[in-house]
Amino acid sequence: MAATTPGTSAGPISVMIVDDHEVVRRGIAEVVERAEGMTVVAEAGTVADGVRRAGLVKPQVLLVDLQLPDGTGIDLLGQVRATLPDVRAVVLTSFDDDDAVAAALEAGASAYLLKSVRGAEITDVVRAVAAGRTLLDERTVTRRRAGHDDPTEDLTPSELRVLDLIGEGLSNREIGERLGVAEKTVKNHITSLLAKMGLQRRTQVAAWVASRKHSGWRAEPGH
Repeated sequence: MAATTPGTSAGPISVMIVDDHEVVRRGIAEVVERAEGMTVVAEAGTVADGVRRAGLVKPQVLLVDLQLPDGTGIDLLGQVRATLPDVRAVVLTSFDDDDAVAAALEAGASAYLLKSVRGAEITDVVRAVAAGRTLLDERTVTRRRAGHDDPTEDLTPSELRVLDLIGEGLSNREIGERLGVAEKTVKNHITSLLAKMGLQRRTQVAAWVASRKHSGWRAEPGH
């Protein structure tokens, strides 16, 4: 029987959570377990235990805390990817630090989330990462470090259009109808543009667009 690789549709997405705070870990696990199409296959609280258990269960997606008692989530990811190169990883942390974002990227993480995000945002990112998407890239990290004035420069044309429609107050369903795409596709675009713009919530996107439109700004390619 062929092994299931990350991003395939065969069975639920297998998720492993590594966080040394049991209450936080269990909370994340409950969010994941409640979500359709994904399941928690293991939990760990240290780098050593995480590496061992990952080797046993071979998860598709790792949700990894940045700070662990015996190292960091970056250390864990490097060791796990040495034997499981196809594993996808989301770094989940309390610290919004550009150097940490860059380190996560270099270690092979596909996304970086603050623990203050809503549960639905975590599962949206897990789905996107399991499907093969990367929500971090070198240009985004470089722009964040430089404090660039235009956080939309890395957005694709589709993401720019979604950004504009969020600013018009449309729901995800309405945006999907306007663009002729599935609501799930809209959610994936929003997850990606939030990461690229350094924002955490949809309401922040709407507020950002509203503040720019007063000066005639439009979310269009080549703006």
